[in-house]
Amino acid sequence: MNTDKKNSAKDLKENQDIMQEKELCDNVNSKDIENTVSENNLEDKEKTKNEETVSEEEKEDKTKVIDKDMKFGKKKSQNELGEKLVEMQDKYVRLSAEFDNYRKRMLKERMDLIKNAGENILVDVLPVMDNFERALESIDKTDDINAVKDGLVLIHKGFKDFLKRNGIKEIECLEKDFNTDEQEAITKIPVSNEESKGKVVDCIQKGYFLNDKVIRFAKVVVGE
Repeated sequence: MNTDKKNSAKDLKENQDIMQEKELCDNVNSKDIENTVSENNLEDKEKTKNEETVSEEEKEDKTKVIDKDMKFGKKKSQNELGEKLVEMQDKYVRLSAEFDNYRKRMLKERMDLIKNAGENILVDVLPVMDNFERALESIDKTDDINAVKDGLVLIHKGFKDFLKRNGIKEIECLEKDFNTDEQEAITKIPVSNEESKGKVVDCIQKGYFLNDKVIRFAKVVVGE
């Protein structure tokens, strides 16, 4: 009996020791796990921090590269614009000089044209002047009026041909309807013929065209 009690007490004590050892192991394992988790968390935080630092550095490097590229592109664009501006200014100066030379040349040609425009006309009218001088000389040397008359008729014909060659044409107005675009009425006179009313019955001064442009209006008398 006593032996059984002793064995029971011994077993109880052994069980208590085992339980204590188990609790101790559990505590140790729990602490180790906590420490391990804590260490892992610290490593993860440091790793994350390092990654963030590296990421920020990479961003800064990329930003610097982009800024550098932008500055380079901007500088290149400015240089190209500057070259184009210089080229356009050079073209403008050249065109301005060419236009100024052209204007001076045209002005000189115009002045020469105005100055010498009547040269051909004067050359053509000189023979008419020669004929007049011959007629005057013949008047003093002859008493034949008919010869003088014939000479004047030839001079007149030659002068009319000269005017025609230069585009001058007489305005025909006698017995035609009065036209204010070509004629100027000096006076009106009564007429017995109904057909003559509103028409030119007499020409006081002849009018002339120059290439279909009226250069002198005909002065006429109109019937009423």
